[in-house]
Amino acid sequence: GVSSFSVTTSNADVKVKENAGADLTCTVSADFGSNPRVEWKFDKLGSQTFVVFNGVVTDPYASRVTLYSRSNLRFSKVTREDTGVYTCEASSSTSGLQKATVKLTVLVPPSVPICGVPDSVTTGKSATLTCFDPAASPPPTYRWYKDGTLLPSDPSKFAGFQNATYKLDPATGKLDFPSAAKMDSGQYYCEVSNEAGPTQKCQARRMEVRDLNTGGIVAGVIIFLLLLGLVIFGVWYAKKKGYLPSKMDAVYQPTSHGGDDDNGEFKQKSSFVV
Repeated sequence: GVSSFSVTTSNADVKVKENAGADLTCTVSADFGSNPRVEWKFDKLGSQTFVVFNGVVTDPYASRVTLYSRSNLRFSKVTREDTGVYTCEASSSTSGLQKATVKLTVLVPPSVPICGVPDSVTTGKSATLTCFDPAASPPPTYRWYKDGTLLPSDPSKFAGFQNATYKLDPATGKLDFPSAAKMDSGQYYCEVSNEAGPTQKCQARRMEVRDLNTGGIVAGVIIFLLLLGLVIFGVWYAKKKGYLPSKMDAVYQPTSHGGDDDNGEFKQKSSFVV
């Protein structure tokens, strides 16, 4: 029956250093006949491209990929862009279609991560520290240190950290303080690691948690009220002395300026709708 036809791989999880060679194996059983159609497809972030189409290596790969023993794929040199899932498909008129998948991880050691540490946080407010290495492969693990001490990802399980309120995600590098306290002030740095090479860390930066400056706020409110009082007094005084017209519907000005023959004539210059 059809079940006897098979496509298998000798290694479904290939890990290799960047710029090295890699073999992705695919064995097609003999009962596919002498000339089955073989194709390799590459899946990355939801899009699929052909590496081998109808037994021939496609253009983008031709300079560094060869097909050997009819269905195996050999990279002379891999780059970080090659990380992903490869599918080997074999088909013939008698057997239908069978496939095997191979996951290729190109090992890229960590680089110095990009860290975000706020300089100043108000007591009781939330604060988020970020750490990111865009290139490390496989995806790295992130660790945070405060004043040189490693912060456990689950503080409730460690003596001396029971009062800690932070949330730490080793997979994304986020360190969240939902409600920052004075005790959270300190020097913070992040370390990134994976199986491909030595760990890397960013430069330590200080986060200061301060009480709200209530004195400054009160002083600001008092100054604002004093200025408001002066403006109100100024308007009242000007009205009392007659500097401001009592009716705002019309403003009258002399027809001529500086002449002696104005005869007291006034002309409406402009009207205000109040």
